Amino acid sequence: MKSDILKIEVEGLIATLTIFRPGKRNAMCDALLDAIDGFFSAPPEGVRVVIIKGSEGHFCSGLDLSEHVHRSSEENLFHSRKWHRVMEKIQFGGLTVVSVLFGAVIGGGLELAASTHVRIAEPSAIFQLPEGRRGIFVGGGATARVGRLIGPDRMTEMMLTGRKYDAEQGLALGLAHYSVGEGEGLRLAQELAGKISRNAPMSNYLMIQAIPRITDMSQGDGLFVESIAAALSQTTTDSEEGLRAFLEKRAPVFR
Repeated sequence: MKSDILKIEVEGLIATLTIFRPGKRNAMCDALLDAIDGFFSAPPEGVRVVIIKGSEGHFCSGLDLSEHVHRSSEENLFHSRKWHRVMEKIQFGGLTVVSVLFGAVIGGGLELAASTHVRIAEPSAIFQLPEGRRGIFVGGGATARVGRLIGPDRMTEMMLTGRKYDAEQGLALGLAHYSVGEGEGLRLAQELAGKISRNAPMSNYLMIQAIPRITDMSQGDGLFVESIAAALSQTTTDSEEGLRAFLEKRAPVFR
């Protein structure tokens, strides 16, 4: 999994992925997408939480248009579907993913961020979907993820005008969950990742898997799936530990 453009550090239960494309504002190329795919397809044993961040002042500025090659409609379709598969692995692969957002969080970079579960924005963060100004359309999952975060009406306006949102606006809209001072994102990400990693693994898994799917269901179907998730979680040894810890007034120690 070693890559010059995706640096991977593992410390205990937490892996930190750093996008590293100097001079490119960490723009996404096929090699970088493949490196991210490789990590989430076979994460290091024991890792429960992933922190993903950029470098040199930017998270990810989207597709590297300087490396754009002409593709047929069929090739573009399959390229988009590859993005969808990788973003799906990030969102539903079973690991909790925390993103640290600063500088450019643009186009495909915003699609990548939207596939993560906890998003932390520093003051320099700029959120934008400029595809409409370039004569193209999003293809990495924005309609299914960004549109759910901010609503289809606002996303339409965002794409039509190329509007940029800053960190505080992104927080208000739901593009970020936390807004912190410059350079403070990684520290908060590590703190939150540690907290998440100490949760019961099945509880984390069910939260990641069930909640977004229930949102897409009718109320009755969603409530039924919620009952199944609750039943599953309450029959684990971790649930017994959680109850004992509560009664004994101590912090639980999960698997």
